Amino acid sequence: MIVPFWTSFLIRTYSWLVILDPDFFLWRALGLGDFEILYTTKAIYIGVIYNYLPLMVLPLYAALERMDWSLVEAAQDLGDSSFRAFRRVTLPLALPGVLAGSLLVFIPVTGEYLVPAILGGDKTAYAGNLIAQQFLEARDWPFGAAIAMVVVGGLTIALLVYARALGKQEQYGG
Repeated sequence: MIVPFWTSFLIRTYSWLVILDPDFFLWRALGLGDFEILYTTKAIYIGVIYNYLPLMVLPLYAALERMDWSLVEAAQDLGDSSFRAFRRVTLPLALPGVLAGSLLVFIPVTGEYLVPAILGGDKTAYAGNLIAQQFLEARDWPFGAAIAMVVVGGLTIALLVYARALGKQEQYGG
């Protein structure tokens, strides 16, 4: 999970540009050279998931690693099914990791510019691309600044909600 972070974000994104190209040797060898996934939203999703998945998995892993698994065993001994034990024990105990990972992914993805520009062919409107377009192409700096402030306001609200949820969880012993 950590190995991709040893490589530059730009190199990882460009590698997906090569892999998703229909002329990639592997697709030709498998007879799948006629699919067009590059420069679509699917290609953007693949790039975003690949680049940001470790930011979600690592906090979740840390939360699950420090969890007391005897609580799950106790819930199952008391008659809970595996799913119900997960829902009633594991999920509440892992919630700080889920929230932290979600926040770690949400913040950079909100302003994502590089992946939609490279893998999406700059045809998909993301907040980062829209802001860059207003500053560089349209030369409408006030509108670009307004969009950026809306993004910053949204991120501030998300951070406040996270801090409040974390505070309530600590208050009630979560």
